[in-house]
Amino acid sequence: MYVGFSASTGHVLASSHYILGWSFKINGQSQALDLSSLPSFPGPPKKHTTLTVGVSVSSAVFIIALSIAVYVIIKIKNTEVVEDWELDIDEAVSVEFTKELLINSNTQVAVKRVSHESKQGLREFVAEISSIRRLRQRNLVQLLGWCRRRGDLLLVYNFMANGSLDKFLFDDPKTTLNWDQRFRIIKGVASGLLYLHEGYEQIAIHRDVKASNVLLDDELNARLGDFSRARLYEHGSNPGTSRIVGTMGYIAPDLPKTGKATTSSDVYAFGALLLEVACGRRPIDLKALPGELVLVDWVWEKFRQGRVLDVVDTRLNGQYDVGEMMMVVKLGLTCSNDVPGARPSMRKLVRYLDGEVDLPETLTPPAAFHGGAEGFDAFVHSFSSSSSSRHWIICKIVQKPNQRE
Repeated sequence: MYVGFSASTGHVLASSHYILGWSFKINGQSQALDLSSLPSFPGPPKKHTTLTVGVSVSSAVFIIALSIAVYVIIKIKNTEVVEDWELDIDEAVSVEFTKELLINSNTQVAVKRVSHESKQGLREFVAEISSIRRLRQRNLVQLLGWCRRRGDLLLVYNFMANGSLDKFLFDDPKTTLNWDQRFRIIKGVASGLLYLHEGYEQIAIHRDVKASNVLLDDELNARLGDFSRARLYEHGSNPGTSRIVGTMGYIAPDLPKTGKATTSSDVYAFGALLLEVACGRRPIDLKALPGELVLVDWVWEKFRQGRVLDVVDTRLNGQYDVGEMMMVVKLGLTCSNDVPGARPSMRKLVRYLDGEVDLPETLTPPAAFHGGAEGFDAFVHSFSSSSSSRHWIICKIVQKPNQRE
């Protein structure tokens, strides 16, 4: 025989069953229970609402506090400390202008990132960029604004729909600029450089004139851009020495010797650009034949032989103005003279290109070709970019008139 208790919760899962007392006897009548002496039913279980709410609120507060802390840390990490010298050159205005342009208008812009290693160099560069923002000329890409992030500067320019000139000259064989377009581009770049050298309140030296920095708008008008290496100095004063920057083939040979970027060094680079546009070849072509490695040397040799039109870009298919082509080639050679004083000013170049004055009958050759250099004339060309730096040494071996091999 088994004696026990059983119960069922039925459909009410939350029901409870209690045994407050019991009486049992195998033989006979069991003892009556005194109900008054039985314990009372236990009350309902205590609800933990307060504890639950407290834990939930605490968790929410912790999550919010953690989120705020993470946001503040990221904000502090990415926020620059604006220094006094930046306020002096209106840094805050530049940043606001750039952000407003990007957010509140549909205008497309081009952004260039420039890195500077030293704080002093960054300070001087920012001061010059602030001045360059005031440059206004139809053949210059407008610098719209800039902002600083640690050691980097972000420069914001007008966007040019057709990209850079070198794309048309070298990268896209299916797209060829005709001679009228090329000549108009040359005149546009010359006009922009004339403004930089003489039309602004200070003398502005671009220091990196090359085909990739000549940008073309939707009508293929030339705009000289990328002023990240430009330097300014007062009219009538001498430029100070600076680190040699530029691109191989465009750097004047006197620049490594003096360390001073001048208007004549810009003219030298413009001369390389003239030959590049006329010939459809880069100033230095490492894949070319030995006699054609340096474009100016090859062009001068052809000019000396009376075969100057042999250097014309074959993609023009002979469709060009011979007089204009001869003028561009001659000006390119004149600007490429090793002696700075032998190079014409941009004002004179503009007058030549506009047909206001005629080119001289005689053409002064580069110094290396008429005995101006003795022994080895080694020119160190420094090629640098925002991501890497290389050094190229090109030696022009010049034999003296009475010297045997």
